[in-house]
Amino acid sequence: MGTKYYTRFLLQTVDTQEVDEYSGVVELQAAEQSVLEPREIEALLASSFDLESDQVQLLNWSPLH
Repeated sequence: MGTKYYTRFLLQTVDTQEVDEYSGVVELQAAEQSVLEPREIEALLASSFDLESDQVQLLNWSPLH
């Protein structure tokens, strides 16, 4: 079972300069004690949307209890 996090982030689409904001719960299959840097989280989120990591801006990332 993974660790669940509440997250808020911005996605910039490739075709336009528009930015969309998303929020919700993300489950990560990693050790509960592991600490990820913001750039690593942005890369994980980007890969989920088939985007480059520079198209994602992390706003908030916190574990759920």
